[in-house]
Amino acid sequence: MTNPPTADLDLEERRRVRDAWAETRRRIAVLEAEAAELLVTQIAFHDEDVASAPHHRDAIHRSMVAEFAAAGHVSTGTMEFAFADALALSTALPRVRQAFRTGALSSAHVREIARASAIVDEAIRNRVVAPETMALFETAVLVVAEAETAARTRVHARRVASALVGETITERHRRAADERCVTVRSVDDGLAVLTAILPEWAAVAIADRLTQLTRTVIRARAAVPARDAGSDGASHPRSDTTISSGDGGTFALDPEAESAPSDTRSWSQVQADLLTDLLLTADPSAVEGEGLSGVRGRLQVTVAATTLAGLDDRPAELDGHGALHPDIARALAGRDGGWTRLFLDPHGQVVETDAHSPTESMRRLLRARDQHCRFPGCRQPVHRCDIDHTWDHAKGGSTRVDNLAHLCRGHHVLKHPDVPEPQRWTVRQHPGGVLEWRSPLGAVHTDHAPSRVAFV
Repeated sequence: MTNPPTADLDLEERRRVRDAWAETRRRIAVLEAEAAELLVTQIAFHDEDVASAPHHRDAIHRSMVAEFAAAGHVSTGTMEFAFADALALSTALPRVRQAFRTGALSSAHVREIARASAIVDEAIRNRVVAPETMALFETAVLVVAEAETAARTRVHARRVASALVGETITERHRRAADERCVTVRSVDDGLAVLTAILPEWAAVAIADRLTQLTRTVIRARAAVPARDAGSDGASHPRSDTTISSGDGGTFALDPEAESAPSDTRSWSQVQADLLTDLLLTADPSAVEGEGLSGVRGRLQVTVAATTLAGLDDRPAELDGHGALHPDIARALAGRDGGWTRLFLDPHGQVVETDAHSPTESMRRLLRARDQHCRFPGCRQPVHRCDIDHTWDHAKGGSTRVDNLAHLCRGHHVLKHPDVPEPQRWTVRQHPGGVLEWRSPLGAVHTDHAPSRVAFV
């Protein structure tokens, strides 16, 4: 049955809007590249001024940044980053610079590449690696950057930089850890900003535990178990109005709680209150508590067996974030029994685990393979995702690794039968865990499983 002409015209118009938006974004990137080129010109003026008055280098730099920040109505910090990105483009990243000029990369992509390139640049200046290493870094990063989001580019660029520089990343992490600190800045109206600079693995675990604690409080508030004491003193189910929780439990609203103030805090407010309670009431040597104290932050770390055994100091990886100091990985391994040996193919993809239980082995393999939601550009970690049958199980899809992938709730529902067909996405899985997504307007987006090894 053919679609009526009006439906075809409507679909074509929707595609036109999508394509026009994408083209506009490309032209915005071209204009941002032009702005970066102007900053390169200004850097040349800056260098001339410094050459004529070298003792005032700092003042000249600060004045230049302030001048452009005021003209562009942006913060000084934003302007500092813009100049740093422009300098990296003009001195070390010619191919990235050209891709930026054509609109193939956005300013966000360029920023992540430029920051990761600083690792390679430092190693070159210290004569740890050859100058040609920067060209290798560019080549390896551009392959991903031109097809992925800035967030995924950041992880890939850091991984490539670590692989090229080698063990010097360990020294970088050791020096960076010395900069950990906590600061307080007043923002008026009785509020302040508390900033903690921490090792990344600790910050990720803290954020995850706060999320779990907040979810526990939100689910539990305003509800009590649906039981009441009868005249015989025994506990009986109450006949009051009941509600069902998301995990299948049934609760009744407590009539006696009507006079008590209701908890109307938002998710962010509960999270802030929990952080305050934990820091002000916990004993650093022995944290006491009931119920919520059982919630722990979760991390997923990949580390070579030789590094774990202390035979070398190759960087481990905090999945979804980047390199991890080997000493930290070994310390985490000593506190946890949930480690799985991984077998890799020549491309760095996980193909097998040594777990004994088939079902758990499949889950572990998928967690190791996917690392995050497999919708293009999504970075939601696997422990917040569902394992989805690419080919619907209800329609005959097998429960096999090559028919399974992690999807977060928000992207999982996009392919659900309940979604109207004009808005429904479809997905196919190809060998190697490659997912081919097709949008309602017919656009095809391919998502590759993250590689465990960076080869250059």
